[in-house]
Amino acid sequence: MSQTVDLLVIGGGINGAGIARDAAGRGLSVLLCEQSDLGSATSSASTKLIHGGLRYLEYYAFRLVRESLIEREVLLRAAPHIIWPLTFVLPHDRGLRPAWMIRLGLVLYDHLGGRELLPGSRGLDLTRDPLGAPLREEFRKGFSYADCWVEDSRLVVLNLMDAAERGAEVLPQTRCVSARRVDGLWEAVLEPSGGGPERRLRARALVNAAGPWVTDVLSQVVGDNRGKTLRLVKGSHLVVPRLFEGEQAYIFQHPDGRVIFAIPYEQRFTLVGTTEAPFEGDPAEVAITGEETAYLCEAVSRYFSQRVTPESVVWAYSGVRPLYDDQSKSASAVTRDYVFDVESPEGEAPMLSVFGGKITTYRKLSEHALSRLQPLLGREAPNWTAGAALPGGDIPDADFAGFAGDFGREHDWLPAPLARRYARAYGTRARRMLAGAKSLDGLGESLGDGLYEAEADYLLRQEWALRAEDVLWRRSKLGLHVSEATRDRLAAWLEGRPRQDDDKLAATR
Repeated sequence: MSQTVDLLVIGGGINGAGIARDAAGRGLSVLLCEQSDLGSATSSASTKLIHGGLRYLEYYAFRLVRESLIEREVLLRAAPHIIWPLTFVLPHDRGLRPAWMIRLGLVLYDHLGGRELLPGSRGLDLTRDPLGAPLREEFRKGFSYADCWVEDSRLVVLNLMDAAERGAEVLPQTRCVSARRVDGLWEAVLEPSGGGPERRLRARALVNAAGPWVTDVLSQVVGDNRGKTLRLVKGSHLVVPRLFEGEQAYIFQHPDGRVIFAIPYEQRFTLVGTTEAPFEGDPAEVAITGEETAYLCEAVSRYFSQRVTPESVVWAYSGVRPLYDDQSKSASAVTRDYVFDVESPEGEAPMLSVFGGKITTYRKLSEHALSRLQPLLGREAPNWTAGAALPGGDIPDADFAGFAGDFGREHDWLPAPLARRYARAYGTRARRMLAGAKSLDGLGESLGDGLYEAEADYLLRQEWALRAEDVLWRRSKLGLHVSEATRDRLAAWLEGRPRQDDDKLAATR
């Protein structure tokens, strides 16, 4: 057991990734392990929004909303290729919240976060404004405001790419099966999911960022049976053929007090979500129910002139939110704020467990986690992530449109939709991925449907993709667009590639 690191992070979702990146940037030695693929659970099953949480104002969560609103623009500047502004249209239902309450909430929303890049809210006459065209005739008045879209699972990977480039070691498909305090350090045993020898190491501190499994890590890995409280809430989403023209999204009030989003998705589709229901069982087995599908279809059909039915669903996904149990009666009212449990017995190695949180505030969560850990490790370094671009996000003035135009002209041999997809997914790293290619032939074997060997190889070597589903559903959403034949060719190609060891992976970065 020769290796000793400053920080062992358990969990490769957005919180673990953010903490690993922040710590590595402060000069700490970091190892992160994830039992499955990176971002494969809650962090790839979100509504994919960087938002303040307009409805959280009803629960007087002003600190959380303010922090979230500030973070929208911090993250937009850090990764303008995978995060971009999105206009939301909120039709007014006269039978639900009064218009004055919505207007007041939007005024607060405009001013709580020191908005600079995003436009303010405004009222809409839906009988005249084109934004009202997809809606039923009874919705005559509405409002618009701005938040941001994010490619959620790519955000996880980009944070870990940055962590690795700053010295962290990232081990997907690796479970921590045991961690015990011995002589002032953590002694941990890691087990690769595909077999192979276990790995042992020491760590000066442990971060439990296992999301829905955070209490399982405490009880089964660490042996802490003090009964920490976690409330699991299931959220499900539908993807249906595109319901409306334009790049705006819609947010609908539902009679049960919830809100439902309808968001343009992958050019050809609309994303509808989310539900909120208590969850019990294994989070790895979460799946949408027929009741949830019917609920979401009914909710959007109350507003759109085009009716949505379960038969129109082309894909659905579900995730489990690991929320801190604040004893709220309903799942909708449970806090989305994050809570730390820091255990640091005298003379023993510390452990920080993360409960709750939301993707919008992951960077601030990471800062706060390091502010708690650094004094316990006897190390101090300043906060640094607020002004640091994520990989591919070093786009001048966060002007993605300008960058995409330049990239397309530099690579005019690429079909325009493919050039746009590369720019959007990889930002400035797309140039590295193409590695001097001058024609499509330079991208290697065509795996079909616009997927080439050069991209698959980049995802394998730079982004830890090991399986076809990693490429098609988390590093991208190509799974919605490609044929079964392309899926099979990709799987066969990946099967034929040797799995890169850590040294080779590090050498490619």
